[in-house]
Amino acid sequence: MNSYYNQNYTKEEIHNVLRIIKKCIIDNNYTIAMNENRQENIKFINEYNICNDKQKYILLQLEIDDFCYSLQNTKPGYEYEVLYVFVPQVNLFHFEGTEETVDIYIKINIIDTLDGNRVAVISFHKRNKPISYLFK
Repeated sequence: MNSYYNQNYTKEEIHNVLRIIKKCIIDNNYTIAMNENRQENIKFINEYNICNDKQKYILLQLEIDDFCYSLQNTKPGYEYEVLYVFVPQVNLFHFEGTEETVDIYIKINIIDTLDGNRVAVISFHKRNKPISYLFK
């Protein structure tokens, strides 16, 4: 892995990260990136007809064992941000009606704001590269 990938976490640290993420999701303080740079997210959500409630459900089901690594944001002006990568396996229905188990690549940014934390889900699509789980 590249040097900017970090797997130096304890289960307790990831538990705390997930606690923050899930609180933001429950409080609806989150967004899933659906802009022109995130066509892969849009295509995936449409292909499996993943409505907002199902997206929220998938995010709330994230577990410590789904964690892979974190990395530093490389976008200019955002280098201080840490992005957390989780890859849960989820049963989804393809738009054709067939069910399949899908590895969903989920990359999350926890943003500190004056009003508290907010979560930006940068990636929410089918896994498209090899990953390794930290705790599996």
